[in-house]
Amino acid sequence: MPAAPPSPDSSRDSVTNWIRTVVRELGPLTVAGDRALLGHLVRNLLANAVRHNRAGGRVSVTTCADGSLTVSNSGPVIEPGDVPRLLEPFRRRAERLHTAGEGAGLGLSIVASIARAHGAELRARANPAPEGGLTVRVEFPTPTPGPPPGPAPGAAPDPRP
Repeated sequence: MPAAPPSPDSSRDSVTNWIRTVVRELGPLTVAGDRALLGHLVRNLLANAVRHNRAGGRVSVTTCADGSLTVSNSGPVIEPGDVPRLLEPFRRRAERLHTAGEGAGLGLSIVASIARAHGAELRARANPAPEGGLTVRVEFPTPTPGPPPGPAPGAAPDPRP
C-alpha cells in the first residue's frame, strides 16, 4: 500500500520527503484584493497539490507579471471530463474513506469562489498520463494604469506645495 500524503499541517521535512520535485518560477505578481482570501486561495491550491500527489511526485508553482498564478502537480490520472466536477463543493475524484486529513472536497470550490470574487478566471486541466495530476491556472485582472487619484469633488485644494 502506498504511503499516505502528509497533512497540510505537516512539517516541512515530511512534505519534502513526500514530494520529490518542487519547481518554482516566481515572477512579479501584484493582485488587488482581500489579503486573507487570497492567502486561502494560495494555501488551498498548494495543499491540494501536495495531498493529491504521489510519493516522489512533483509540484510546480509559477507566478507571472501578466497576473497569473499556476499550480501543477503529478498524481492520479484524471479524466478530462471529470475536471469541472472537481471545482464543485463536496466533489472529489474518489469516494471518501473518512480518514484523518482527507478533506471534504471543498478546496478547489473555495479557490474558484475566491477567484470569482476577485474578477479572476480559473482554468483547470488534467495532466496526461503517465504523470497525471492537475494544473490550475488563476488569471487575475491586470490593473490598468491611470492618473493618480485627485481630490474628491468639492474638496478644498491641498495647500501644500
